[in-house]
Amino acid sequence: MKKIKHEKELLKKALTVGETYAKKRGYQQFSASDSHDVKIECIYRLLVNDKLVIPLPAQDENLLNIKKRLVKWIMNQLPDNHPLLQ
Repeated sequence: MKKIKHEKELLKKALTVGETYAKKRGYQQFSASDSHDVKIECIYRLLVNDKLVIPLPAQDENLLNIKKRLVKWIMNQLPDNHPLLQ
């Protein structure tokens, strides 16, 4: 797979936007004890459920691929002139 520039920052942004989206959908906040990986998977499943992200095939569904899918999702949500896309 091709390396995505600013991938960590984009994932962080995806989590922030995803948490806000989840909150607006009625999901109560994540607790401080929830791991980073749990948040990533929960946001991914919510976006898949709402048909905002195409689900990964079952055999390819792992944390690394889920992170990449969230990064690609947020890249499509940000405006073209956003600094993370440069």
